[in-house]
Amino acid sequence: MTTLALFAMLFAFLILGLPVAVALGLSAITTIFFFSNDSLASVALKLFEALSEHYTLLAIPFFILSSAFLSTGGIARRIIRFANAVVGHVRGGLAMASVLACMLFAAVSGSSPATVAAIGSIVIVGMVRAGYSERFAAGVIANAGTLGILIPPSIVMLVYSAATEVSAARMFAAGLIPGLVMGVMLMIAIYVAARIKGFPRQPWAGFGELADSGLRAIGGLMLIVIVMGAIYGGVASPTEAAAVSALYAFLVAVLFYRDMGPLKDVPWRRSGEPLATMALRNVALMVLALGQSALDRDVRKTVLTGAKTSIMLLFVIANAMLFAHVLTTERIPHELAAAITGWGLSPWQFLIAVNILLLIAGNFMEPSAILLIMAPILFPIATQLGVDPVHLGIIMVVNMEIGMITPPVGLNLFVTAGVTGRSLGWATQAALPWLAILLVFLMIVTYVPQLSLFLPELIDQARGINNRLNDVVNGR
Repeated sequence: MTTLALFAMLFAFLILGLPVAVALGLSAITTIFFFSNDSLASVALKLFEALSEHYTLLAIPFFILSSAFLSTGGIARRIIRFANAVVGHVRGGLAMASVLACMLFAAVSGSSPATVAAIGSIVIVGMVRAGYSERFAAGVIANAGTLGILIPPSIVMLVYSAATEVSAARMFAAGLIPGLVMGVMLMIAIYVAARIKGFPRQPWAGFGELADSGLRAIGGLMLIVIVMGAIYGGVASPTEAAAVSALYAFLVAVLFYRDMGPLKDVPWRRSGEPLATMALRNVALMVLALGQSALDRDVRKTVLTGAKTSIMLLFVIANAMLFAHVLTTERIPHELAAAITGWGLSPWQFLIAVNILLLIAGNFMEPSAILLIMAPILFPIATQLGVDPVHLGIIMVVNMEIGMITPPVGLNLFVTAGVTGRSLGWATQAALPWLAILLVFLMIVTYVPQLSLFLPELIDQARGINNRLNDVVNGR
């Protein structure tokens, strides 16, 4: 009865048009009040615990702020230039460069909509000028942008880690190889389409352009090395690495690239200026800019945008944690796990059911909300059936990727429509032909678990060997 009431109220509130966060919290509170032995005092306590005890959640505002600085600055433009220098000379190379740029930007932003907005606003127009159809260009970007939540660091992975208490570092490691595989699959499809349709290719820009574009993009690309190197090397936790990424993104956007902030459009070197004078002038300007940034309109707007997004997402998470609390206290996941186990489902049959369920949910709900609702239910069942929690997490993330480009709530579709100035229906038609590639990729990820687990297991083995060596050196 409690289970039926909880989910009936949730879907009723969603159908009535209430925001997901409000629907989650209201259905949980109503269930506690009328159907549970739990006290209403636990509501306030659980809301507080949801955001204070989950240390991993602190990484989310930092990654969002980092993404905001990177999206506002000119980092996307420099990454696109570098990607074009790498693969632009291949048939369909500009479209391939767009995919590569999305992969690189995903590795510094952690957000799919931000990837589509930052990369799409530049490359779609460029692809059309180069001879590609606008529909083809928009479809490529909408799909490649989904890599923003698969290639680490990923905000969606952090949400899954908070909901299931799976290591965020292991999730990040597990997403790297699948993200690269998906990017390569998209590039192969682009090459085949380019050969069939006769899309243009650009002349080889030369090693000089490759080196120059790489050096100019190094400020943004170094963020990948700093964040992932710190996490995989055991130097910092994902939360600590996220804090460093936010600070680094601010310094790069304001002081190094100077696309925003007090030094906007101030050249590093004036015509005929001696190197010593240039160095002293820039040091003085950067010191002053650090203090002036607090009053700068662009910087304050970027911080405010990041804060609004963080508050919205954390509000959803807090209410979803309350919903998960009701699920746990009423032992709903455990009863479902026992029932499904009693049906004699094999792991591969269970994963088919999971994919179908998540693909349907992805049409109607935002990824973080789906994970926060479904992960506490599916996690214990998967554990009993012997499915690795990290593997389950990657499967769920890939399903969320597909949900990003399926109507009516596909976030990437809304961003693509906004970037191109077209309707949501047009953006949907542009993205759907590429959906088959993502579905094939989903099947590969689902039934080739080592694609996700190879890197985490390798890192664990390396750390184990390192610990044993340390023990030997220390005479233990």
